[in-house]
Amino acid sequence: MSRQIGVLGSMLTVLAAIGFVLSWSSGFIIAAIATVDVAPTTLLVWRFVPVAIVLLVLGALTGTLRAVPRAEWRRQSLIGLCAQFGYCVFVYAAVAAGIAAGTTALIDAVQPLVVATLVGPLLGLRVGRGQWGGLALGALGVVLVVHTQMDSATTAPLAYAFPSLAMVCLVVATFLERRSPTTLSVRVRMTIYVTVTAGASALLAFLTGTLMPPAAPVFWLQIALLAIVPTLAAYGLYWWLLRRVGITTLNALLFLVAPATAAAGFLLLGEPITALTLTGFALCGAGVALVLVGETRGASAPSRNAVPEADRATQNTP
Repeated sequence: MSRQIGVLGSMLTVLAAIGFVLSWSSGFIIAAIATVDVAPTTLLVWRFVPVAIVLLVLGALTGTLRAVPRAEWRRQSLIGLCAQFGYCVFVYAAVAAGIAAGTTALIDAVQPLVVATLVGPLLGLRVGRGQWGGLALGALGVVLVVHTQMDSATTAPLAYAFPSLAMVCLVVATFLERRSPTTLSVRVRMTIYVTVTAGASALLAFLTGTLMPPAAPVFWLQIALLAIVPTLAAYGLYWWLLRRVGITTLNALLFLVAPATAAAGFLLLGEPITALTLTGFALCGAGVALVLVGETRGASAPSRNAVPEADRATQNTP
């Protein structure tokens, strides 16, 4: 039975949203720590290859992958190359170039404004004025949160193109997924995404001479954390929530990633939190609240905000 998009109607969904914000922000922090001593391409390939092997074995044992049509493999592979490979490559490149984790998260947090701008013409969905206000308020909040982390004196200005390209990759993947209804479960889609990302990452590491991992135990601890938290948990929750709450609400939740990353940076990396940062936290929370209220009102007025038939087909939770 279909579920109305955009309503956080159960405790499970609320907990999933919280878990999504925390697990997604962890990827920035772990990358900032790990890329100090290891090449980003080395970190990427060993983050995804072990997970791909486990998921492929699981898929083979359960027989779920044999039922996937070839056309679906191609479609989901393209989504995975954008959402995981492209996104992670550019995020890691940004962090390795010296851009603070919070700043990278800030630029990625602009994604909801891009999505809100394109959601109407591309998906036929309506974004209300209240939701626009919430998105703008959230954007102001994340700017304040990471304002003090901007350090152009030590980082090449062109390096800031990396997190922007990461954001574009995730936007493209999100719209591809929404415009391509599928009955595949999150686990099957994650298997495809991780597999193509592992292959592309291995090829990139081989070409750059960074395929061999270090023997240090701390490296493998970081790999285990990356595989479990930002890879399986964060991406799994991203795709699950996309179907559960809708594209506008999910992208509003991304606004909270930057404050969460800044808070983790304060605790783990010693990055300062000022009164301006706390003000940004409050604005982010208010922005998300406005978007959620707008989604709830839209759900209660189907005659004005009816979901198009093409989009309704993707509303079932996996």
